[in-house]
Amino acid sequence: MRILAVLFTLAATVMLTDSCGSSKNLNMINLLQGNSFNVESIAGKLLNAENFKNGLPNFNFGSDGKLTGNAGCNKFTGNFKVEGDKLNLNPGAMTRMACPGNDESDFLNALKQVTGLKQDGNKLKLLNGTNEVMSLVPKI
Repeated sequence: MRILAVLFTLAATVMLTDSCGSSKNLNMINLLQGNSFNVESIAGKLLNAENFKNGLPNFNFGSDGKLTGNAGCNKFTGNFKVEGDKLNLNPGAMTRMACPGNDESDFLNALKQVTGLKQDGNKLKLLNGTNEVMSLVPKI
């Protein structure tokens, strides 16, 4: 009888852990899907829209896993994947206009470093491990 109780407790714990992980994954997916965000900062440095030909870099997270946006000068279209608090961004295809300065390159380099995300109030923090790569604010 005791073995049955231990097995039942173990099974319940596994199911509860799995459902919590799924719930967390759903929360992050719901936070992203169908929403658009402007990049507010990269590596803690606030961005200046005047340094970008087409305004601040931005992301549009489609409900189908498609990622579109503007890198500040060039547009991109690719995909994204969320697993728990892990995030994989693939900007995919990008236009190839000549862009002044290095700000767009800085954004694209930061984009390659993103491995995770967390919500911080109304902001979304894109992370590499525990280090903030960039912060996003909802696009209005």
